[in-house]
Order: sequence, then structure tokens, then C-alpha cells
Amino acid sequence: MTVRHDGLEVTWFGYATTRIETEGGFVAYLDPGRYGVLTGEWTPPGGGNPKAAAHPRATNYRPADADLVCVTHDHHYDADGIRRVANEETTVVVYDAVDPAGIDRDVAPVSDLPGEIVRIGEEAHLAVDGVDGGADIWSVPAYNEPDGPRADPDGTVSHPKGSGVGYRLALGGTSVFWPGDSDALDAFAELSVSLFLANIAGTVVSSAAESAELAERMDPDLVLPVHYNTIEILQADSGAFARDVAKRGVPVVLDEREG
Repeated sequence: MTVRHDGLEVTWFGYATTRIETEGGFVAYLDPGRYGVLTGEWTPPGGGNPKAAAHPRATNYRPADADLVCVTHDHHYDADGIRRVANEETTVVVYDAVDPAGIDRDVAPVSDLPGEIVRIGEEAHLAVDGVDGGADIWSVPAYNEPDGPRADPDGTVSHPKGSGVGYRLALGGTSVFWPGDSDALDAFAELSVSLFLANIAGTVVSSAAESAELAERMDPDLVLPVHYNTIEILQADSGAFARDVAKRGVPVVLDEREG
């Protein structure tokens, strides 16, 4: 399905791939691609029945309709996925630390992507012109804390500080926050956010309980969990998360459509 919120139409395609369109037709994508969610090749963890998965069905999707694409970090960089949604007029925002040469997958360089490529720092602001007022983009540090719940005893984490960012977007007068791969950092609670795209898997990102607590502190107008149940390490009970958030008095919705 498509989630409608405050003038936006929001669609989760699986993994971190999220499409956002304003009433005026400005289209943004967050972290498009990987694991077959845009090629129709995705199967649930363990090879189960996709109809039974709390997850969108994959589709062969190549609209090339993006005005804006934002990439948070190496794990979510997929050149083919970006090519499927972008065109030569697209602004493609890629965090500075994303380095295809160091990625253990066959991915094209950032310079080979279509559109205008903008490398963004860890705490930066960028305005993109376009219909419906275009977009304002703010990057924020996103990481696993070395003394946090996802750290090894020696402080090693999957997402050290400096490896990735989250994005707060202002689109058509509505603010959206996607933290990327991160713990539920205290700084996130200080953001003014209408739509919170929440992590809930808890392995290498914040857990459902941590994101529910963050949602209560952040007090957005709506919470939509994404980035779960695509692969083995991201399995989560989205229904339990939604019930927890609702009990805290925060509106929440799930996008687990079929087809």
C-alpha cells in the first residue's frame, strides 16, 4: 500500500528503500536498492512464502522518476538501485564516507551515477530546487555507540561514528527523518519531525523497544517502521512494535502490502 501523511505519499519497497512524493509531484528516494527489492528477486529470510512475510512484495521497478536520491552509508549504496529510480535531472546525495572501492560487492563508482552528484558531510544542509518547493536536506551523524547495546566487548561496532549519516528532509512543508543504520541516539530526540521512519530489528540498528522510546521522546505525527524482515539479521515483530508505539500515544502505521 501507500501511506498518506500530511500531503506526502510514502511507499516502503523493502530493505531501506523508501519513496516519498509530495502533492506537487516532487519525488525523493532514500537508500534505493539491494537484496532484489527493486528487481523482483527478493525472497523472505529462510526462503519462506512472501505472502506470509511482514514485508512488501518485491517488484521489477524502474521508474527513473526521482528528483532526489539520498544514500546514508556503504551498506545501502547500490548503483543499480539508484539507476532504476534516478535520471539525468536527479540530484543524488551521497554521504562523503561512501566508498565503492572499499565495498565487498560489485558496485559502480559514485561518479558513474546519473544526475547531479552531491557528496554531503556528516552535519550539513543542502537545498534542492524543484516542484512543490523542492527539498531541504540535513545530514546528521548516525552510528552504533562503542559502549552501546550493539558493541562487542572491545567496542567494535558494525557502524562506527563517521561511517554513515541519517537524513532529515523537508518536503512539501512536511519533515521526514530516516536515521539510516544507527542506534537510537539521544540527539535524534531533539529533531523536529513529522514522519519518523524507524529501525526496529535491533541487531545492527536500534531495536523495536529503543525506537518506540525514541518515538515517544521525539513525538512525531506518525511513525512508519522500515528496514526490517528483508534479510536474516533484520527480522522483527512489526506488530508488537506498532502496539508499543500506539500505547505511548504516538500514531503509527505499517506498510507491508502485497503486490
